[in-house]
Amino acid sequence: MKRLIAFVVGFLCVWVSVAEADSQEEARMRLVEETIAARGVTDSDVLDAMRRVQRHLFIPEDQVRHAYEDRPVPIGHGQTISQPYIVALMTEIVQPKPDFRVLEIGAGSGYQAAVLAELVDHVYTVEIVPPLADWAQERLKLAGYTNVTVRHADGYYGWEEHAPFDAIVVTAAAPHIPPPLLEQLREGGRMIIPVGSRFRTQQLVLVEKQDGAFKTRNVLPVRFVPFTRSDPDSGW
Repeated sequence: MKRLIAFVVGFLCVWVSVAEADSQEEARMRLVEETIAARGVTDSDVLDAMRRVQRHLFIPEDQVRHAYEDRPVPIGHGQTISQPYIVALMTEIVQPKPDFRVLEIGAGSGYQAAVLAELVDHVYTVEIVPPLADWAQERLKLAGYTNVTVRHADGYYGWEEHAPFDAIVVTAAAPHIPPPLLEQLREGGRMIIPVGSRFRTQQLVLVEKQDGAFKTRNVLPVRFVPFTRSDPDSGW
């Protein structure tokens, strides 16, 4: 009888786990079709990446119920995991290619890095908050991504030893575009970065490097957490 009970309990646990996974997948597909694609993201590769990346793996357990809602979700330490639409839009804007080397500033939970990792050769992501750097590395490993390298550091300085980068994605709002990031952008490369303070309207800015010069264009108003520096006297 004990063996039968143990078998039944085990079977029910597996059934619940499978049902939950199916429910999450259905919610993810709806999010992509009814929100992200409906709002204008058209790159089929980016949409497929958004379908594949399991956002719930990058969200704290007490927030998992919000995993496939199109909104930011708190991940602790005053930080958030970005709204899925914004993640997809920023990814589409940098026009990722399979041979790209991409720098991300602000790993957070690792979600944006996972989406990029579906599309490019390698992602180098920098996170200034030590517990989040550890969390992102753990979550990315759990999700099976082997082409992402996480570093705990001040993202203002980029990651010079792996530069130049084909694309740079910044996931925190800076008062201005950090010069080291401009220097680390490859000729013909693109950077997407929110610019502005937490108390004023921020703009998502596209930076393109052409013939050694930089061209910028405002894409849309956004609201991101502020770019954090390791130096409290940096003036940010």
